[in-house]
Formats: sequence, C-alpha cells, structure tokens
Amino acid sequence: MSNIEGKSAVVTGATRGIGLAITRALLERGGRVFICARDGADVEQAVSSLRSEHGDRVCGAPCNVRSYDNVQSLFSDVRQAFGTLDILVNNAGIGSHSYVEQMSVEEWNATLETNLSGVFYCCHEALPLMKSNGGGYIINIGSLAGKHASPGSAAYCASKFGLVGYSEALMQEVRYEHIRVSHVMPGSVNTSFGRSGGQDPAKTWKLLPEDVASTVINLLEMDPRALPSQIELRPSEPKK
Repeated sequence: MSNIEGKSAVVTGATRGIGLAITRALLERGGRVFICARDGADVEQAVSSLRSEHGDRVCGAPCNVRSYDNVQSLFSDVRQAFGTLDILVNNAGIGSHSYVEQMSVEEWNATLETNLSGVFYCCHEALPLMKSNGGGYIINIGSLAGKHASPGSAAYCASKFGLVGYSEALMQEVRYEHIRVSHVMPGSVNTSFGRSGGQDPAKTWKLLPEDVASTVINLLEMDPRALPSQIELRPSEPKK
C-alpha cells in the first residue's frame, strides 16, 4: 500500500503549474487533497476538473496565504472536510524582478509575505493537526534562488534564502513529534510562473512541473527513518 493512500493533504498554489502537478500525483496515489489559490474561480475550475476523475477526494477554497485570517479559515475548512491532516505542501509563491532602487514597497512586502510569511502561517495552523494525528510531512517548495543570488531579484532571493533557514529550523523543532520537513529547491521549471501563458515549447531543457511532483512523491514514499531535508533539483542539461 502506498504511504499516500488514504492520507489527507493540503497543497497551496495548486490550480496550475507545480502545485497542480503535485495535486494530481497525490490523487493518483489515493490521497485526499484540499487545494487553494488566490483566485476563487481558478479553484472552482480546478476542483471541478479533478473531481471528474477523482471524485470527492479533492476539495478546495480560495485563500491568499499573505493573510493569516485567510489561512485560519482555510484550515478550518480542511478540518471540516477531512478531520485531520497528514501532508502539507507549501507551494504558493510569487516572483519579483525589480532592482532595489526601482522596487516599490508594495512589491517587497507582497513577495516576502507570500513566499515566507505565508509558509509560516500554513505551518502554524497545520502543526496542531499533525501532532494530534501522530505525525505528518511538511514539504516547502522553494527555489535555487534561495542559494544563488542574482541582480534584479533581491526580494525574491531574500524570501527564498529565508525559506532555507526557516525550513531547517522547523525540521529540527518537530522531528521528534514524528513530523518530517523537507525543502525542495527547483531550478528553472517550464511553467507560466513570472510570465503570461503556459509552458514554452522552446524551453525543452527546463524541468517540468511533473519532475517536481515526482520529487515530492518520492519524499512521501520514503521510509520514515530517512529524511532528505533539502533537495536541489536542476535541469540535467541547462542552456549554456
């Protein structure tokens, strides 16, 4: 039996790209998934599409993870739908591509609040559910930008560098509560993140969302005695 079958999961930022690929992978292995994203119409459409294949094992609600009130409401809905929580995948995030001098205060705050505070809010609400359930798994989706800075990405890099330290500290805090924490840092992924449209067929060298989803599944399926706490996931042959 899969380690995922019958387990309940929350995936944030789950209506497209990496989050949607992770949701599909969890459902295909018998999991129950509660998805969220900022746009309620996107959530409704994604849930409707997924239910055509997976039935009522998928639920969803709009949630802006920048808002602690929104996150509290989300996890109240999760408790009502599933009664418990086994898996949390913090995937919601936004990009930021501005030089510091030109960056607005609003862009800085939105990036840090979404990519870092949002993860804290979700973990804060998920941990009591996991502890009452005897354990769980938190997987934070970060970026290689959390280890490699670049000009024009100060806010984004700050949020992802912060997520490295946050994930490591959280892992050490909860490991003896039978809660595992892993931090996955993908490189370039062929999604619409940071631009309009979907995948770019000219960017065949990039990772696909399914590659990140496969990494998440491998972590969840691993024997609990082992904990890959940090994974760097790179395209095998990036563009020179």
